[in-house]
Amino acid sequence: MPDLSGVARGKILPRDRFTEERGMRLPEGTIALSVTGEAPTQGPYFDVIRATDPDIHLRPDPSTVRIVPWANDPTGQVIHDCYDAAGRLVPFAPRSVLRRVCRLYEEAGWLPVVAPELQFYLVARNDDPDMPLRAPIGRSGRPETSRQSYSIDAVNEFDPLFEDVYAYCKAMELNVDTLIHETGAGQMEINFFHAHPLALADEVFFFKRTLREAALRHGMHATFMAKPIAGELGSAMHIHQSITDKASGRNLFSNADGTPSREFAWYIGGLQRYVPAATALFAPYVNSYRRLTRFTAAPINIQWGSDNRTVGIRSPVASAAARRVENRVGGADANPYVAMAATLACGWLGLRQRIEPGPECTGNAYLDDYALPRSLSEALQALRDDTDLREILGLEFVTV
Repeated sequence: MPDLSGVARGKILPRDRFTEERGMRLPEGTIALSVTGEAPTQGPYFDVIRATDPDIHLRPDPSTVRIVPWANDPTGQVIHDCYDAAGRLVPFAPRSVLRRVCRLYEEAGWLPVVAPELQFYLVARNDDPDMPLRAPIGRSGRPETSRQSYSIDAVNEFDPLFEDVYAYCKAMELNVDTLIHETGAGQMEINFFHAHPLALADEVFFFKRTLREAALRHGMHATFMAKPIAGELGSAMHIHQSITDKASGRNLFSNADGTPSREFAWYIGGLQRYVPAATALFAPYVNSYRRLTRFTAAPINIQWGSDNRTVGIRSPVASAAARRVENRVGGADANPYVAMAATLACGWLGLRQRIEPGPECTGNAYLDDYALPRSLSEALQALRDDTDLREILGLEFVTV
């Protein structure tokens, strides 16, 4: 199962044993471990996580069964949902939160569609945490020392690694699309085909494990930290999103004549209103806020604009059927389930409250003021104070 940090927690067992048990159990607090494996010792956390740390009951989701292509023996992996002893979904588990938000759309007759773009760094092996990370050595025998945006040759330096990555993804039926070299030395980006949010969060969760494993087999590491290297650009998880009307199959963001709809504007308005309060879910660590700085390909505010990469909320050039909104605030370090739930929750509130967006930014949004929290503590306080997000995402989840 994915915990709140997006770390894979679970058990390894023989297939026959798994078939007999049809699931397994883990301590309740396992869901809420920090990225360093710690748990709080005091505070409102214990209003939700019981001090007795009882079991949660994990039920496998058959749609998530995947082969583990790098294992020596035939091995499968399966993601589980978390239930309590009474058979209720655990409300603060990441998959539960995303299911909760998607259900709001489905009950309204809509289907949310997302397509994440995930950036990451390849770095040389490093066993000393006090030493800075550096770019790995490629086929040429030299590490990258300069920025190589969209360079084909720079990607080709790591062809043996990426051939394995694509082969692993094919074996696991992960729908990865385009691979590009991003701006930083050793920084790459992988794009996913658009699909239902839960399915794509599962794919991002699997992909992170897959890439890390493949990198290790080629003598390097892969990191999804938001800002792993000082002086280089940070790594993002941009989330493209649109809404389909189930009855007609129409993109809710476009009118019949192809013009942007009221819903398109309201959705952007919801993101502008609520993303600042949800920033702790898009930028969950102290390191995350080193990425959100001026002139670094990461947003500092929630301006919106068409085909404008300086804003936090971008509308890419697209046909009416493919009209969508791109949330550029999230870091690669964010839990994909939580980040997708958060952005869809902000958009939902905009649709329900019919929030009009601010004027479109047609210039450089970096010249405007900061409108996002500047630190994790500030972001957490904003999340605590927002009653609308707490209602949508659930009190238990926000508390934990």
